Amino acid sequence: MEEEKKNKRTSLKSILGGDILAADFFRRQTRLLVLVMAFVIFYIHNRYASQQQQIEIDRLKKELTDIKYDALTRNSELMEKSRQSRIEDYISSKESDLQTSTHPPYLIK
Repeated sequence: MEEEKKNKRTSLKSILGGDILAADFFRRQTRLLVLVMAFVIFYIHNRYASQQQQIEIDRLKKELTDIKYDALTRNSELMEKSRQSRIEDYISSKESDLQTSTHPPYLIK
């Protein structure tokens, strides 16, 4: 009877030594434990993959913002260079006889 109590008690030595894995309970639940471990590995993998995707999304958002600012700057520069007064100044500096017309090219009736 004392031997049965001794066998049923788990000690730190039996846990660290791996004797607990040979117990009847663990032998019966091996499939369940393997399934739980597979789910844990799948969960860790999913979390890692989602973190990598979130990092990529943040990087692409920053790149998109930079591109938008660059496009806005270029658009502003183009508008400034194509303004009518700038074109008139450029034409007049070339010492040509061209002048800006005061009459519209066609009449709207």
